[in-house]
Formats: sequence, C-alpha cells, structure tokens
Amino acid sequence: MQTWDVIIGGGGIIGLSLSIALRRSGASVLILERGEPAREATYAAAGMLAALDPDTPPELREFAQASAALYSEFVRELEDSSGINVDLRREGTLFVGGDCAFGIEALSPAQLKAMEPAVEVSDRPVYCLEEQTVDPRMLGAAALASAKNLGVDVHSGTPVRKLVMANGKVSGVQSDRATYHAPVFVNCCGAWAGEIEQSQVPARPVKGQMLDVIPPRRNVITHVVRSPEVYVLPRTDGRIIVGATVEEAGFDKRVQPETIQNLHQAAANLIPELGEARIHEAWAGLRPSSPDDLPIMGMTSLPGYYAATGHFRNGILLAPITAICMAELIQGRAPALDLSRFAPQRFARIEELKRLG
Repeated sequence: MQTWDVIIGGGGIIGLSLSIALRRSGASVLILERGEPAREATYAAAGMLAALDPDTPPELREFAQASAALYSEFVRELEDSSGINVDLRREGTLFVGGDCAFGIEALSPAQLKAMEPAVEVSDRPVYCLEEQTVDPRMLGAAALASAKNLGVDVHSGTPVRKLVMANGKVSGVQSDRATYHAPVFVNCCGAWAGEIEQSQVPARPVKGQMLDVIPPRRNVITHVVRSPEVYVLPRTDGRIIVGATVEEAGFDKRVQPETIQNLHQAAANLIPELGEARIHEAWAGLRPSSPDDLPIMGMTSLPGYYAATGHFRNGILLAPITAICMAELIQGRAPALDLSRFAPQRFARIEELKRLG
C-alpha cells in the first residue's frame, strides 16, 4: 500500500506552492486535483500583487505585505526550477480616486501625464504605488513543473470526496477513483473546499468575469491602472487585462457579453485608446472566499486535517507566505506569522456565540 507524508487536495497556486515547500523539507507529497492543476482560480486571476490595496482587510495586511516581499525570490526559484518565465513586472500601480491613506502625495497632473500620457482621470487623485504583477497562467505552469521536478505526485481528475479516519486521526482520503493514504491532509480545494464530507471549511465561490484586449499600439500603458470601477493591467506580450466583477453566483462560470462590454467601457473611460482595442478573450473564474472574506488556514478540529483556502482575491499574492507558514505548522514548527486569526475553528466559535446570544 503506497502512502505519503502529506496529501494536498487542490492543485491551484496555493496547493502547488505548499507542495513545493513541503517537498523541499523532505516530505513525500501527493496532490489530488479535481480537474487540471492551476486551471481554476489561478488560471482566471489577473496577477496583481496588490499588497497596498486599500480594500485589503486590516487583519490581512501584515500577511499580504510579508508575501509581497517574498515574491522576487519565489519567482526566481520557480523560474530556475521550471525554465518558465512568469512575467514578473515591477513598473508599479496607479491607483485612481478614493479616499486613500497611503502616506504619499497624489501625483500632479503633469507627473501623471509624464508617466502615463494615455490615462485620463478628470479631477480624481492618482497615487503611484510600488506594486508588482505576474502572469498567473505562467506562474501556475511554472509551479506545476517545479513541483513535479521535485518529485511531488500529481493526480488530475481526482476530486477528494471524504476523509478517512483511524483511531480518531486522519489516515487518508477517498476520491471517486480510490483511497489514498497519509497521516496529513491539507484542504486547498479552493471554491470547492466545502464540498468534502466532514470539510469544516465554509468556503464559497465568488465569480469574477474579465477579459483581455489587444490595443491598437504597444505600450499604451506600462503601469497597472486601478480604480474603484475597474483595473487595467499590461502584459509584456502586449495584451492588456481588464477586470473584474465580484458576483455571488454559486458555481456559475458563464461569461455574459453585456458584463464584458461594461468592463471594456470602464477601461476605455480611464484609457480612451482602449475603446478601439480588440477583445482577445473573455472568461470567468471562481475565487474561493469565506463567511468573513478572510483566508481559512490552520489545523481543523480533526487531528491531521488542515486547511489552506479561502484567499478570495489574493490567492496569487499570498501563495509564498501561505506555503511557508503552513509547511512550518504541518511539520510541528511555529509559523513565521501568527495564523490564529485565520483558524478554521473561528466559524464554529461565531456560530456558538450566535446560539448563546
């Protein structure tokens, strides 16, 4: 009977990054992915490493900034291991409008015109933020190749259905295909994390629709341009990503033409040249979130069963620090950052307070 030290449910960027961290520490690891690795939320993401986003919950800011600081080394290791360039860009972000407390002055109209002549923002303030971007599709491909090169076993088309318990502890998991054996299981199943029997993980899908366009000329913009209405993100290959909606639509991944047109128009309102840009692709993805829109990370009430999911709009950004902290926790070491605020048990406590109150 084959066994592993750790089984990870879910082969998105969170599961793949964790598998790499565990494998580098000497653990044998199996990933069970319901579809194809890195083809769900990871594949649909834009790739903004928006550690300075004013919409980031206060409880998540330290975690987000720590992960952003790790990203250059994270990318270097993946690129070296896989031979795949993930298009890490460091040009920064122009944040348009809103009441922002960045601790910096807004750009003057002359400064904005010098940096991004194609951007038109009327009289709204614009702030220049030192943020990075990455191509999540290439990042996912690099992480998958790196994991396999390190000896991580990856089974596609294998959804985890239930936990297998022995003597009150996890001893493996069951899928539609077979039973797989390990003393540790980590639920990184993203939007589907709550679908496992005994999951204890109240994850839910949050739909996001987006598109990319081919502008009439290259280098229309070099920075990310982000406003409360839309974000516009350039890729090195010339495409421009435009997104994204936030919809409570269950597991519906249908693309709605009217929504895509509205996003395209919102982008053109910021950058008029994009009104003439050709739509290259439109898609929808399912972000994994939680009842309080914070990640779900840590040990559950079942010995040997851990969760690392619910990263909502920040899965790409949070992958490096999640992998480090969860690998340390699983291997019995104190995590680099405190995970207690993200513990799966917090939802049981909330329900108990509601019942008593």
